[in-house]
Formats: sequence, structure tokens, C-alpha cells
Amino acid sequence: MSLSIRVVAHSDLASDDLTRLRALFDGEYAQEFGEWDPEQPYGYASHDIHVIAYDDDVAVGHVGWARREITVGDQIVAIAGVGGVLVSGSARGARLGERLMNAAGASMRDAGGIDFGYLGCREEVVPFYRSCGWIRVRAPERSLNRAGRPSLDPPGQPLLVFAVDSTTEWPDGVIDLRGRAW
Repeated sequence: MSLSIRVVAHSDLASDDLTRLRALFDGEYAQEFGEWDPEQPYGYASHDIHVIAYDDDVAVGHVGWARREITVGDQIVAIAGVGGVLVSGSARGARLGERLMNAAGASMRDAGGIDFGYLGCREEVVPFYRSCGWIRVRAPERSLNRAGRPSLDPPGQPLLVFAVDSTTEWPDGVIDLRGRAW
């Protein structure tokens, strides 16, 4: 396996990159969710930055993120909303997910002006994100759901943050994503 990881702005994705990402995502999710759409993947928010793992010219892993200002309690927080975290079956078991999350964190720091990475996930993958340095937070979350309608989830769903600026602490209060989740 000849792995490389590239960080690519969404606006700089070549048609070959999109074809390879579509194959990666459709290979995992097409049967359940339909075809991948890079502008609104499975009804979630799109990404500004793609961290892509390639094995030669095949995309075998991805983490996407988008910068957004959200409200937590009465504070405005600059986040990188993370989604589209996926490692193909053929590349699992080699800690590629951890390498991708580390590269995503570095790209957030390099971008500047981001306080935290932020993501929601399934309960069964929380241990993976925690092993990558993410911390679970418990708060209600307000967003637009995948259908574009306002939604308020109660505290307790898996929400995790990653301190990009280590001098900042995650505030208390209702989290308002001011749009769709990733």
C-alpha cells in the first residue's frame, strides 16, 4: 500500500478527485442513502476542506470540514464542523483514521481563526474520536436537519470537540450550529 494524504480546498477539487471521492462514499453509503453529492452530502452541510487519503490513485479515506461561527450559550465560537469521516474497508486496521484526523486537526490550525473542531457521530464511534484527542460535550444542539427543517436535539447525543486553540475552553450552553450539521 502506497498511502499519501492530501489536504484540498473544496474549490480546488479536480474532476478526478470528485470521481474518486464519489466511488469511496458510494461504496459505503449508496445503498442506504443514494448517490453522494459533494455540495450537500446525504443532506448534511458541505465541506470547505477535504483531507483525503490515497492508495496510489484510489481514495481510501476522507475527513471533511467547514469553518463556521456558531453560538454556544451567549458566546460566538469559530469551529471547523467535521463530517464525511470514512476509511474504506480495504484500508481499515492500519490506523489510517487516526492519521486522517491528525491531518485534519493540523489543517484547522494552519487555516487560523478556528477555536475548535466540532462533530456529531454515532455512539459506537465515540471511542475512536476520543482516542484521537476529541472530548465529548453534553448540551442541547440546535441545527437544520437533513431535510432543512429546524431541529433541537436534547443533551446526551454524541457531540465532540477538539481544541484547535489550546488556550480556549468550550463554553456551556445550548449549541446553535446556525445551519446544517456535517
